[in-house]
Amino acid sequence: MAEVSAKATTAPPRHLGPPVGGGARGKPHPRGGRPGAVLVAVTVVAVLAGPWLEGLFGIAALGAWRTLLIAIVVQGVPFLLLGTVVSAAIGAFVPARVFSKVLPRNPALAVPVAGAAGVVLPGCECASVPVAGSLMRRGVAPAAALTFLLAAPAVNPVVLVSTAIAFPGSPEMVAARFGASLVTAVAMGWLWLRLGREEWLRLPTGEADRAPGTSRLAAFRRGLQHDFLHAGGFLVVGAMAAATFNVLVPPSVLEVFSGSPWLGVLVAAVLAVLLSVCSEADAFVAASFTGFSPTARLAFMVVGPMVDMKLIALQSGAFGRAFAVRFCAATFVVAVLCCVCVGGVFL
Repeated sequence: MAEVSAKATTAPPRHLGPPVGGGARGKPHPRGGRPGAVLVAVTVVAVLAGPWLEGLFGIAALGAWRTLLIAIVVQGVPFLLLGTVVSAAIGAFVPARVFSKVLPRNPALAVPVAGAAGVVLPGCECASVPVAGSLMRRGVAPAAALTFLLAAPAVNPVVLVSTAIAFPGSPEMVAARFGASLVTAVAMGWLWLRLGREEWLRLPTGEADRAPGTSRLAAFRRGLQHDFLHAGGFLVVGAMAAATFNVLVPPSVLEVFSGSPWLGVLVAAVLAVLLSVCSEADAFVAASFTGFSPTARLAFMVVGPMVDMKLIALQSGAFGRAFAVRFCAATFVVAVLCCVCVGGVFL
């Protein structure tokens, strides 16, 4: 069984899509996730030393920055841990042939199936990146795995319930968020299938996939440690960027743009990239933007779980900077267009 799984891992079924760069020919990341562990350790030291640094240099904003950083990291870590557990379990326990049976043989049909899978699998953007990476390592077509990456944190039941609570008496907002998010995820999957290039996507080799001779439990433990430390470092980078923007940019700056319907949509989408914390909490942040139009608030909720700072950092670490720049930029444009279209119908 271990030999069958190893062969399936090194030679993905042809019908599931082109091979992904980063296997035997790719450039794996440093073993054990050491850069991520260093980033996490440095951040812990900075957070603990925050009160002393604030008193030493008299920087009052440092306290607010430290609080926001802790809030973002603490909120994201449980979902990141969930994602890495699922990722390590897929690599260690699930044979590659399982995915060839579940997904349609045609990659174009596998994309909407992967989008629909996001409806029934609650998760956050922090969890979706390692899961998508593990799916691709197990032979799933990149287009289908990337569709799941975008859909899972945006259309699951937890997100829809939080949206209904944040916008009471507005079922059209829930429907608009669901429709715009699902259409964006599927459209990006088909777009990658049509225009994506193998050399753009650098997939790191998971610890569980590199040790087929060890026991499955040992492979699971090593894969969990590697993925969590590696992804955790990039979560910290994204959280630091979001906290810095929150502290440095005053709310009065945003009020200048909220009056214009079209400009408000773009500003809200950019804010989603900079300020989004978690897909389950984005609805409450969007509801507080009372000066923005409903379509602009919809753009914040759709763009946030797909193209926020920590997600860009996670994708850069998992799949390479070349991929993250192209994929995130395209996702931003497609998401804004879908929000404008769907918002015009529902809102």
